[in-house]
Amino acid sequence: MKTIRIRKFTILCLFIILIFPWVFYVGAHFLETKSFNLGIQPNSKMTQIIAVISGLLLAFLIVAYTMRRYILIPLEKMSASARQIGEGDLDIQLPSSKISEIAEVHEGFHVMVDSLKKSYQKQVELEDERRFVIAAVAHDLRTPLFALRGYLEGLEQGIADSPEKKAKYLQVCKEKSAQLDRLVEDLFTFTKTELLEMEFKENTVDLSIVLQRSIDSVSPLAHQKHVSIIMHRFGEKCVVLGDSHLLERAMNNLLDNAVRHTPCHGEIFVECYKNGNNVTFTIKDTGRGFSSDELQRVFEPLYRGEASRNRLTGGAGLGMTISKRIITQHRGDLVAGNHSDGGALLSGWIPLANSSFYFHT
Repeated sequence: MKTIRIRKFTILCLFIILIFPWVFYVGAHFLETKSFNLGIQPNSKMTQIIAVISGLLLAFLIVAYTMRRYILIPLEKMSASARQIGEGDLDIQLPSSKISEIAEVHEGFHVMVDSLKKSYQKQVELEDERRFVIAAVAHDLRTPLFALRGYLEGLEQGIADSPEKKAKYLQVCKEKSAQLDRLVEDLFTFTKTELLEMEFKENTVDLSIVLQRSIDSVSPLAHQKHVSIIMHRFGEKCVVLGDSHLLERAMNNLLDNAVRHTPCHGEIFVECYKNGNNVTFTIKDTGRGFSSDELQRVFEPLYRGEASRNRLTGGAGLGMTISKRIITQHRGDLVAGNHSDGGALLSGWIPLANSSFYFHT
C-alpha cells in the first residue's frame, strides 16, 4: 500500500481548503455571467459569496473526513490496543493507514505484539521446565533416601553383625548422603538462578566407566530378583565430553528401569562401544518390552505405561524423561524400541570427545 508523509498530507489539505472556494467562486460567476471574465461585475455578488462559503465548507468536510479516517481513527484504535496489551490481551486488530508515520507505528505495534507473544510462550516453557526440574530432582531423591533408610534400619536392627558388614553399611550410607547432597545442591542452584538447565560441568568422561558404576549401583536390586547383568564390548575407552554425574544419573535411571521390569531370573545385556564419531550404548532386557502406545509416550513426563508401573515398582514416570533430556543435553539422543528376540531395547549415542561434531557446532 502506497503511503504519504504527514507533511505532504498537510500541504495537500491546505491546498484543498484554498482551491475549493476559488473553484466554487469561478463556477458561480460563470453561472451568472455566462463568462469566465472575472472583470465583468454582476448585478449581485450574493451567489459568489454563497459559492465561496460552500466551497470552504466542502473543503473542510473533505479534509476533516480524510483526517479522521487516516489519522484520528488509527490513533484511537492504537490507543485502545495499547490498553488492551497492557491488560494482557495480545489479540489486537489495527486499521491500516496511508499516512507513512502512522503506518510505521502500525508496523511497530505488530512487531511488539509478536515479540510479546514469543516472550509469553517462552515464559510458559520456562515455567514448565522449572516444574519439570523440581519434579525430576524430587524423583531422584527417592532412591538414595530409601537406600539410606534401609541401611540405617539394618544397622539399628543389628543385621550388620560383623565389623565388615558394618563398615560396608556405613560406606553405602556415606555414598548415598553424598548423592543426596549433590541433588539438593542442584535444586538449590536451579531455584536461585532460575536456569533451564542444571549446572553442567563439561569434562572428558569415559562412558564405559560411567556405565560400569551404574551397573554396580543397581546390582543389589538385580541380585534380589536374581537378574543377571551381562556386559558386552566394554574393552575400549569411550571418551565423551560431559558431566559424569548427570550421565551416571541417566544410566542409573535406564538400568533401574530395566531391572524393575525384567522378570526374576531374567537377563539384561549392556553394550558400550565406538561407532564412527559416536559412542553408542544399548540396554536390552528380557522383559515384556514396550507396547505400541508405550513406544510413542515412553519419554513423556509422568507417563508410567501399564497399570502395574506404579510408584512402588516403576517410579513416578520421570526416570526415562530425565535420561532422555540428559543425553540430549550432551548433544546425543536416546530411543526406545523392542528387540527382535523380545524385551525392551534402549539405544543411545553421544559424540566422541574428539569428534568433528564439536568443530562444526
